[in-house]
Amino acid sequence: MSDMSDMGDEDMTEQQRAVVVTGAGTGIGRATARAFAAEGARVLAVGRRPGPLAETASTHPGLIEPLVADVTGPDAPERIVGAALERYGRLDVLVNNAGIVQGGQGLGGYHRAGIEELLSVNLVAPVLLGQAALPALADSRGVVVNVSTAVGQRGWPSNAVYAASKAALETVTRSWAVELAPRGVRVVAVAPGAIDTPIGDHAGYGPGQQAAVRSWQIAHTPLGRIGRPEEVAWAITRLAAPQASFVTGVVLSVDGGALVG
Repeated sequence: MSDMSDMGDEDMTEQQRAVVVTGAGTGIGRATARAFAAEGARVLAVGRRPGPLAETASTHPGLIEPLVADVTGPDAPERIVGAALERYGRLDVLVNNAGIVQGGQGLGGYHRAGIEELLSVNLVAPVLLGQAALPALADSRGVVVNVSTAVGQRGWPSNAVYAASKAALETVTRSWAVELAPRGVRVVAVAPGAIDTPIGDHAGYGPGQQAAVRSWQIAHTPLGRIGRPEEVAWAITRLAAPQASFVTGVVLSVDGGALVG
């Protein structure tokens, strides 16, 4: 017996999807923007620095368009969604990838401003952007992909607040999956492990500290290596694909086995 609801997903594959990727200037965001563009999607690449965004877009001119914006800005959600709708007339996929890690500190090293900044980028911004995008995503029966972290599912003593912010994003993912299902919107997440990105540089880690972190990560990753941004981008595009139309509420680990090792 056939399910007539499948017809909508088949129709979607014939259309050029519109995708928003935040934190698209480097790392996982850059790889994700390029992966969607390679499939023929039109991608709004959002980030704070015009130079890296231009580099992201350089491989797929006409398909990836940069938008310089700070996701924590008071008008950022409406501005980002508005730009996507103005340029593409629709929104099919929102990838909440922008995130920050602060320099490792134990409980004695936190300060209010740092905690508030971390939560603002990693949790508040995705929630408000998802809220702004909801009407357009409901119209397209679209997908939200939140980018979490493998350490959100286990203890990370030196970066507890970072891990907690990502664990909260996973809870948001599961909750939205149930809440938005009646509107045809799927919500999923990926939880990367140790990936070769510049996030350590952005956190202010020095070369020695980064080397020590990488050594520890490899030792605790059963596959014995650091992952590539393209491997996470593959997972994001597969979860967002029309063929994944019965998948929602999942958090997929892309961590070389670190969570179960």
